[in-house]
Amino acid sequence: MNIDALVAISRRYGNDPEYVLAGGGNTSFKDDSTLYVKASGFSLAQVSGESFVKMDRKALAAIWEKTYPDSGDERESAVLADMMAARKPGEESKRPSVEALLHDIIPYPFVVHLHPALVNGLCCSQQGENAAREIFKDQVIWIPSTNPGYILSKAVKKAMEEYREKHGRDTPLILLQNHGIFAGAQNTDGIENIYDEVMSKIGKKINRKLDFSDEKITMGGNLDTLPAPCGEIGRTLTELAGFAAFMTGGEVSAFVKDETSFAAVSCAFTPDHIVYAGSDPLFTEAKTGDDLRRDWEMHTQKTGRSPKIAAVKGLGVFAAAATEKAASLALELFRDTIKVAVYAESFGGYLFMTRGQIDFINNWEVERFRSAVSTS
Repeated sequence: MNIDALVAISRRYGNDPEYVLAGGGNTSFKDDSTLYVKASGFSLAQVSGESFVKMDRKALAAIWEKTYPDSGDERESAVLADMMAARKPGEESKRPSVEALLHDIIPYPFVVHLHPALVNGLCCSQQGENAAREIFKDQVIWIPSTNPGYILSKAVKKAMEEYREKHGRDTPLILLQNHGIFAGAQNTDGIENIYDEVMSKIGKKINRKLDFSDEKITMGGNLDTLPAPCGEIGRTLTELAGFAAFMTGGEVSAFVKDETSFAAVSCAFTPDHIVYAGSDPLFTEAKTGDDLRRDWEMHTQKTGRSPKIAAVKGLGVFAAAATEKAASLALELFRDTIKVAVYAESFGGYLFMTRGQIDFINNWEVERFRSAVSTS
């Protein structure tokens, strides 16, 4: 049964941290009349048949016939309303993935969208497009960095039409700058073949491997066991945010040696990094809790939001959040930021999202919803 196959492929990648972090990514299956797409708030690792929203494909197709406002907020609200209206009867309690429109237009029954660090090392690099075309030849569609949601779906739709006109066929592989990968296939074996090939081909181009074997993470109350000043800084962050955690080790230490070393991880590569680890990590030379508090408050005033990551020169990286789960996810996504930055070295160096794209994600209701559900 196709839904059983969809659940199986979702769990297969959802339980592999090389492909999925924080439950990110989305999957779908479609027949002539119905799109079954993962609902927001469900982790790929734990989905069941009830985790997918049944969508009316005729209603989704009708969205392309409408004209929406130019304003980002108004447009996305209007599109979301129409997507909600495209849910089939009995599905009203579920919220479809923001990428449902995109899943619907990709011309394959099964679609799996993920954000592997290895792939994003290429997609978040200065020479990503050229490298993608060198590696995958004419088998890939490359989408320049674009705001997610309706605008991304529109960009992919246009790119697929141009590809089809040029090559006389479709391609199952779409790479999105500063975002991730979409793969489509007739069955789940085809999906696995695509991902295996993509990971293998990109992996062969990577010049430097990562080693987190000496990584050490300390959570919450255990911060008091750390040598000074880590314990004091951790207590201060707990007072400021609610919960703090600390990560150190060779790979992490290399990026906190000084502000120059930190530059490669000082901003956001993808929407997921913003949602879970924040767009503007704090780099500080604090040696006391008072130092940290001062730098935190200045940073918050400057950026308009409290940092989720505080990197302390020569020590390591703290996550600060309201809950243990949120802090743990922040560290997880910051570790992913390090991976992407290192892999990007093989493709001309790192490339962050633009400030306009970052502001869009920070202010987008869809991502606030996803963050709230995932970290509660």
